[in-house]
Amino acid sequence: MKVVISDPKTGKSYQTDITKDKEASLVGLKLGDPLDGGAVGAAGYKLKITGGSDKDGLPMRSDLRGARKARLLLSTGVGFRAKRKGERRKKSVRGNLVTDQIVQLNTVIVEAGEKKLEELFPPKPKEEKK
Repeated sequence: MKVVISDPKTGKSYQTDITKDKEASLVGLKLGDPLDGGAVGAAGYKLKITGGSDKDGLPMRSDLRGARKARLLLSTGVGFRAKRKGERRKKSVRGNLVTDQIVQLNTVIVEAGEKKLEELFPPKPKEEKK
């Protein structure tokens, strides 16, 4: 599972992959729940889960309870972008519960730790094009 940590003060985000055993500690949490940063490699940080997407690319919605997939009639919000004023469409979305089907989890920093995130998650060098 990939975890994206956003820093609202700097506007930067940091991405990390976590192992299956650490992923098990996140299963059962809901959108908006607090998360200890030590579970994702950011010791000392307090995070809040803000969103995510599953293996099929479906976004998580906070107003859909549970871990299920559903086709909802949407007019605003996550997973929908209107092309015309007043438009509504049926879209597939995922519930607000973190499961093993989730491949990306988005978080935001609530309380910063002692070390800077640049030290914990150094940027990867860019690959050269051939």
